[in-house]
Amino acid sequence: MRRRGGGTAPADDDGAVIVELHLADLHPALEDPALNSMNFLNEVAQDYPDAVSLAAGRPYEEFFEFSALHRYLDLFRQHLVDDLGQDPVQVHRTLFQYGRTKGIVHHLVARNLAVDEGITVDPEAIVVTVGCQEAMFLVLRALRADPRDVLLAAAPTYVGLTGAARLLDLPVRPVATTDSGVDLADLRAQVHRARAEGLRPRACYLMPDFANPSGTSLSLADRRALLDLAAEEELLLLEDNPYGLFPATESRRLPTLKALDTDRRVVYLGSFAKTVLPGARVGYVVADQPVVDADGGKGLLADQLAKVKSMVSVNTSPVAQAVVGGVLLAHDCSLVTATVRQRAVYADNLRHLVHGLARRFPAGSSVGWTVPAGGFFVVVTVPFPVDDALLHRSAREYGVLWTPMAHFYGDGAPVYALRLSVSAVTRDDIDRGLDRLAALVAGEVTRRDSGPGAR
Repeated sequence: MRRRGGGTAPADDDGAVIVELHLADLHPALEDPALNSMNFLNEVAQDYPDAVSLAAGRPYEEFFEFSALHRYLDLFRQHLVDDLGQDPVQVHRTLFQYGRTKGIVHHLVARNLAVDEGITVDPEAIVVTVGCQEAMFLVLRALRADPRDVLLAAAPTYVGLTGAARLLDLPVRPVATTDSGVDLADLRAQVHRARAEGLRPRACYLMPDFANPSGTSLSLADRRALLDLAAEEELLLLEDNPYGLFPATESRRLPTLKALDTDRRVVYLGSFAKTVLPGARVGYVVADQPVVDADGGKGLLADQLAKVKSMVSVNTSPVAQAVVGGVLLAHDCSLVTATVRQRAVYADNLRHLVHGLARRFPAGSSVGWTVPAGGFFVVVTVPFPVDDALLHRSAREYGVLWTPMAHFYGDGAPVYALRLSVSAVTRDDIDRGLDRLAALVAGEVTRRDSGPGAR
């Protein structure tokens, strides 16, 4: 057996010929850097276990309890009996069998949205998914109907969104952002440019609250203006909100786009990874947009997403949903109440990180940084390009991990910035990590100043 293009195919110890596939014959997105980003960053962390990690956007781990899992499962089981009237056979089937494709905690998610976000939604408009990543995939799969379709996204963009879009052959066009979120003028310009090219901009993806990776947030006035723009341009908005419950101060949170949405322009993507338990892998999508079929019948976009989900994951683990449901029941469906301790940790860490940067890089320094109003992330700008090779050197020689901002752009151009995360560390970790980052910056500046071409 010959390899295509010459050479002998590999064989195992028994001499049997092994089938060899060629990457060029697989889906082209598999060669896209976006699909390597998450794996690459995880592998770097594993390769340098002693390095201080200011990279991972994982939630704080100290509040996780094994005993709590059983308590939450029991709470949800009792809810099935007392509130939903299920008998023992039905309870057993609900928790252990394949389940409803849209999920079994959709009614509790709807209550949570009403309590915490002021969003009133029919539970039937909710699809409970395997993490928010599946929710993104379902929505993009449904929207990508024609080769002319494109997605707009506030840049820098969460890599999970761009990776999913590329797997679905849905081009992503970046929209500029400012220090206060998406640039509305550029969004309108990008819509017009795409249409002038014969393309169909289907939606714009963004995180209005403490975005990953930029940390920026939209003002209330800009949220209203964005909704007006979407109506004028007949554009859907995909609102992703994993960090909205974590403001850095106790000031009133701004309403979500979905809470302000009066004509169902917004498809709302939610996750329990940051607020409850990432290991449960439970997210959801609110898709209450009416869909009219060829015969004039009406349903919801959620019904169409459920069809896609049935062919992707069949259903979301009922046991995992039961844990999340138990947490919601234990706190009267308020995750604001459930996350008081976490919110305090994240706010304190964010303040400590920003103050630590100011101490190590005083006024006049060539290093700058954002000061987000909440969330997990701070972006640091430096006077040299930041790439994966520098991350390896940082971990190996200086013992600190961070995330190159280049992972959140798709054009391959040099990016002079990195992202720091405050969510899974202690104050001592932050201090040690910033000391090491300062040494890296000083070393890199010296190395470049004294290298070939230095003046």
